[in-house]
Amino acid sequence: MVDSGEVTVERGIHIDIGKQELMLVVLDEIVETFSISTALNGPGEQEGSECTPRGMHAVRLKIGDGCPLNTVFVGRRRTGEIYTPELGEADPQRDWILTRIIWLTGTEQGFNRGGQCDSLRRFIYIHGTPDSEPMGKPCSHGCIRMRNSDLVKLFELVDNGMPVLITE
Repeated sequence: MVDSGEVTVERGIHIDIGKQELMLVVLDEIVETFSISTALNGPGEQEGSECTPRGMHAVRLKIGDGCPLNTVFVGRRRTGEIYTPELGEADPQRDWILTRIIWLTGTEQGFNRGGQCDSLRRFIYIHGTPDSEPMGKPCSHGCIRMRNSDLVKLFELVDNGMPVLITE
């Protein structure tokens, strides 16, 4: 069982910021573990902080079903581009959103939902990133980054509404 104080996820996703791991939990068993990269600025819920929000969330929307690996997204829409190292070199500071998007919504009013701490309005995603980006250490601008091939696998296993617990 994945437990964080009073909150338990029996079927869903558990993101451990400290371990930089995402675990898929089914019937209280961890069935998949993926290396991830969360926010360089650490955990936090405030808008504009570029931190990864904690607490209970849910999958709000899945975007990109059937898109090729390395499909580039801007504003949750495909740009028509496929990421290449040359494209990355042209914009090295960009936090590339690739392949799929799993958009999260906070479920804890006043903590990660509503006001200046709303994960949905902060556009907090689980998304793909260039293969050159490191996993296992915080580097993102607030979202949860994954390897593209891992994200495709996860994307097929989650549903809208699935609980997502983000802990330190």
